Amino acid sequence: MSSTPLRWSAPDGAWTEPDLHLFPQDGHRYEIVDGSLHVAPPPPESHEAVARAVALALRAAAPPGWWVCNRTGVVINEGTGGASNLVPDVTVLRPRSSGAIWCDPADVALVVEVETPATRRFDRFLKPTLYAEAGIGAFWRVEPGRGGPVLRTYELGGARYRLTKSIEGAEPVKLDAPFPIQVAPAAWA
Repeated sequence: MSSTPLRWSAPDGAWTEPDLHLFPQDGHRYEIVDGSLHVAPPPPESHEAVARAVALALRAAAPPGWWVCNRTGVVINEGTGGASNLVPDVTVLRPRSSGAIWCDPADVALVVEVETPATRRFDRFLKPTLYAEAGIGAFWRVEPGRGGPVLRTYELGGARYRLTKSIEGAEPVKLDAPFPIQVAPAAWA
């Protein structure tokens, strides 16, 4: 058994979705933004626990036919020279969506990003901009807070998201999008 590191080479042009299959399943998050590769380090277990808890809460409230997926990719600007392949922490797909590993933004009702120090700027600035440009109607960002996770909910208004709620604590709060759900972010810690 050889311990030689795996070798790969960058493409001659823009990175594309098939290039992502070159990478090992090593916990790093490999994504493409406008044809450029972006790599984030493996998230801490606390991030994974929050992402699982958010997905479970959404699944419990999802009406029949809706899909709540962890790490389902979203293809943005497919067919252009600088397509983006983003992987939200949680994705909610509308009924009758294709169920493909890389989904079309038209099938996506909500994307959720759970912020870490390594992904803070990416999750706050770049990814929401790309999701909004793709027409995804709702975006949630879960941030670390002093008393536990803080949920910030956004909805699409024109070409960008606008903040609709900031929620923290153990008291359940009712949300209407992407479907009626009660959330208590403190339970996600």
